[in-house]
Amino acid sequence: MRFSQLSIQILDSLLYSIHLCGVKKRRLFFYFILLSPMSVVAQTRMANDTLQMLGDSVVITANRYARKLSNVTVPVSIINAKQIQEIGAIRLTDVLKEQPGLTMTSGFGAGVQLQGLNPDYTIILINGEPLVGRTAGVLDLNRIALGNIKKIEIVKGPSSSLYGSEAMAGVINIITDAANAMPLQATFRYGTYQTMDAGVNHSIVNKSISYQGYYNYFSTDGFSIRPNSTSRTTTPITRYTINQQLKYNFSDHTNISLSIRATDEKVKSEISVVNGGATISSYGYEHNTDQNFNASLNHKFSNKLKTSFRGYLTEYNGRQDLLTVAGVPYYDLLNHLFQRIENQTDWNISQQTNLIFGAGTILEGVKSNRYDSEQIRKTNSIGYGFSQIELNPTKNLIVIGGIRFDKNEAFASAFSPKISASYKINENNKLKFSIGQGFKAPDFRQIYLDFTNAAAGGYSVFGSDQAQKVIAQLMNAGQVGTLYNTYYQLNTLKPEYSNGMHFSWDYESSNKTFLSIQLFRNDINNLIQVQQVAAYVTGAQIFSYLNVGRAFTQGVEVESKYQLNPNIMLSGGYQFLLSGDKDQIAQIKAGKVYTRDANGYSRLLSLSDYVGLSNISKHRAQFKCNYHDQKGFFANIRFIYRSRWAVNNTNGNEVFDNGDEFAKGYISVNSSIGKEYKNGLSIQLGTDNIGNYVDAVNLPNLPGSTFYGILKYQLLNKK
Repeated sequence: MRFSQLSIQILDSLLYSIHLCGVKKRRLFFYFILLSPMSVVAQTRMANDTLQMLGDSVVITANRYARKLSNVTVPVSIINAKQIQEIGAIRLTDVLKEQPGLTMTSGFGAGVQLQGLNPDYTIILINGEPLVGRTAGVLDLNRIALGNIKKIEIVKGPSSSLYGSEAMAGVINIITDAANAMPLQATFRYGTYQTMDAGVNHSIVNKSISYQGYYNYFSTDGFSIRPNSTSRTTTPITRYTINQQLKYNFSDHTNISLSIRATDEKVKSEISVVNGGATISSYGYEHNTDQNFNASLNHKFSNKLKTSFRGYLTEYNGRQDLLTVAGVPYYDLLNHLFQRIENQTDWNISQQTNLIFGAGTILEGVKSNRYDSEQIRKTNSIGYGFSQIELNPTKNLIVIGGIRFDKNEAFASAFSPKISASYKINENNKLKFSIGQGFKAPDFRQIYLDFTNAAAGGYSVFGSDQAQKVIAQLMNAGQVGTLYNTYYQLNTLKPEYSNGMHFSWDYESSNKTFLSIQLFRNDINNLIQVQQVAAYVTGAQIFSYLNVGRAFTQGVEVESKYQLNPNIMLSGGYQFLLSGDKDQIAQIKAGKVYTRDANGYSRLLSLSDYVGLSNISKHRAQFKCNYHDQKGFFANIRFIYRSRWAVNNTNGNEVFDNGDEFAKGYISVNSSIGKEYKNGLSIQLGTDNIGNYVDAVNLPNLPGSTFYGILKYQLLNKK
C-alpha cells in the first residue's frame, strides 16, 4: 500500500469519528490539533517503544515512566489483555470486581472502593489522562469498553505526589494499544437479558505510522429480580464507543500522536426510591455522552534525556428526564469540561540516578441545573509542578522520592510528598515500603450544589457556599421546620488530606510460586461528609457538606500464585480490612454513645460493638483456577467472597454498630471455557454468578445467573 493511500484511510477513519462527535466538537478538535506542538505527553507517552518490546512486564503508572515490574517500589497490579479476554469481560467493572483489595460499589453507577476508601478517592485514567463526569463522586465504570485495552495498571496507596487531587486512595490506568500489530479483530458476544456486545478493532503499522481504530456497540434489556416485574436493577441501555489512535514518527527521536475517544449512551430508567417509608417510582430516559481528545509530541534529545508535551480535552454531558407516578417531573443536566496541558522531562543522570520533572495547568468547568443556573459555568483553574528522583545506591536497593505542588484557584495550595523504597534480600525475597500524603480538593457539587429531589421525597442538598443563604431564604418563607446543630457548623470547606503507609514482602521461587503479604494504613483528615442540617415542615431532609471527620482504614492483603503444572495456574487473594471514625471512637471510649439492646432498652455502646465505616466489609477473598493447553483450549473458575457490611443506622446513634442493618455476606462463582483455533477463530462460553445470589437492595449491580457466548476472529499477521 502506498503512503498516500494509507494516509487517506487513516484520515477517513478520524473524520468519521469527528463526525460522530458533532459539529461543535469538530471545531474543538481542529483547534486542538493546531495547538498540539504546545501540548503534552504524560506517563504513557514516555516509552511506547519500550512497551512494545517488554510487554506487560513494564509498569508506567507507578512512576510516570516505564519501569520493569520487578523494579517498582510501590504496590502495583497488572491485568493484561489475555486475562481480560479469558474471563469474558466486556466492561471495566467485570475485571475490577475480581481483583484483590477492590470492592465495587453500586450507588450512582458502578464505582470502585480501594483499600476501604470511597470511589471519589481513586483517579481513573485512560492512557494517563483522567475521565470526568462523576455523579455524587462516583465515575460509572460501566462506561468503559475493554475491546482495545492492552492492560490495566492498579497502583494502591496515596499517589497525589504524581497525579494530584482524587488520587488519595490510588490510581487505575487503562492503557490502550495504539501499535497493535493485529490487522483486524472482530468480537461478538450475546447473553442473558438480550445483552449484546459487538466490537471491531483494526490497525495499520509500518515504520512511520501506527494507527488503530476501535468501534463497539453494547445493548442490554436489563434484568428483573422478580419474574414479570418492571422494577429493574439494571435498566435497558444502548451504548456506542469509538476510539481512534494515530502515531507518526518524524524520526527515531521525534513522534507525534493523536487520539479520539467518544461514547454515546442512552438509558431507559425505571427507578423506585424509598424515603421516609414511602416508595416513589419514576420513569424516563437518560442520555450521556463522553468525548476525549489527545494530541502529544515526544522528543528524545539523547539516550539520557527526553521530553514530552501533551494537550488533553474531555467533555462529559449527562441528561436525565424522569416523570414520577404522581406526575411530578424530574430533570437533571450535567456538563463537565476539562482541559489540560503538561510537560514532563526524563533525565537519566547516571546509572544510579534518574530524575523526572514537569509542570502543567488545568482549566475545568461545570454547568448543571443543580447549581445556580445551567447556563452559567462554574470554573476552576489549577497550576501544578512535580518532581521525582530515583536513586540506586546499591545493586539491591532502590529509593524514590517525589513531591508535587498544586496551586488551586478555589482552595488552598497543597504539597503532596511521597517516598518509597525496595530492597532485594536475595533472588527470592523482596521488601517494599512507601509513605506518602494524598489530598482531595472539594469538588463542584460540594460547594455549589442547590438540588431538591422531587423523585425521592423532596429532600434537598445544598453545597457549602449555598447552604446558609438558601436555608435562610426558606426560613423566611416558612418552609423550614427544624434546624440541627450541624447547621451552625457550616463553613468554607477545606481540602481532605490522607497519610498512607504501605509495607510488603514479596516471595517468588522458580517462576512457579509467588506470594505477597501487604500491610497498609490510611489516615484521613478534614473528611468531607454529607450531614443533615435541617428539615422542612413536611419532614423532608435538608443536607449539606461539612469537614467533620477524621477516619482511618487499615488492613492486610495477601496475594498468591502457584503454577501447579504447565497447564494449570492457581491464584488467590485475601483482604482483612478495619475502618473507623476517630471522633466516634473517642466518644465511645468516653462513654458518651448509647445503643439499644435486643429488647429495645438503651445501654452504653462498647468498642467491641463498633463496626467502623459503612459499606466496608472486613473480609474479602478471591480464588481462581486457570487451565490452558497447547491446542488452544482454556477453562477457568473464579470464586469471589465478601463478608457482611453496614448499610443503615437503625438505632439513632449516628454510629455503625452491631445493632444496625447489614447486607449479608455472599459468594459469587464465575466460570468460562473456550477454544482458540490456528486460523484466528475462537469461541467461548461462560456463566457468571452460578449460585444465583441476589440482593436487589444492596447489590443492584449483581444480577442472578447470567450466561453468554463469544465468537472472535483475528486476521493473523503472516509476518
